[in-house]
Amino acid sequence: MTSLRNIDESTMADRLLSAARESILLVGWKRTTLTDIATRAGVSRMTVYRTYADMTELLADLMMREQAALVAEAVDSVEESRAWPDRLAIGVARTVAQLRENDLFRRMIDVDPEWVLPYLLERRGRFQDAVLDVIGDRIAQGQRDGGIRTGDPVVLARTVLLTAHGFAISAPIMTDSSVGQAVLDQELTELLRRYLTP
Repeated sequence: MTSLRNIDESTMADRLLSAARESILLVGWKRTTLTDIATRAGVSRMTVYRTYADMTELLADLMMREQAALVAEAVDSVEESRAWPDRLAIGVARTVAQLRENDLFRRMIDVDPEWVLPYLLERRGRFQDAVLDVIGDRIAQGQRDGGIRTGDPVVLARTVLLTAHGFAISAPIMTDSSVGQAVLDQELTELLRRYLTP
């Protein structure tokens, strides 16, 4: 086992998250244990327990690492020359499309779909709060510039996120030979653009 004396906390957490990601992709979340992660990371079980109390806490950090940067990058990747409603609508639609294609997210939905239910039905997670912060900040900025409709940025951001949830998680059941994913993604963009336009 590796000595911890020369490994700082953030490096250790990153190492454990990478090991968890590998294990989840291989066997799923329910079948991944903190012992599996320790073995994969080449550290003792106590090292894992000192960093993460349980798998739920570890998974929350993993999803934050995996997806929070994706959201900000997708929203900010739209050309600044576009009008604010277009920028946000395209950015959110890109985020949804990238999230649906993310191998960890797909694996969790396909193998362990029950992990997402509490975050859809009972409480918001840190990842959702981080996304709301990004969207809310952009909405407030767009409102100051006169490019986004009036309204509480918090309420608008939550409405955008609720819409995105459906397209990220349920879109596959709405596609078939007559309606493809690209068509639904275009409709999401149009829906959000119209919602945000003054």
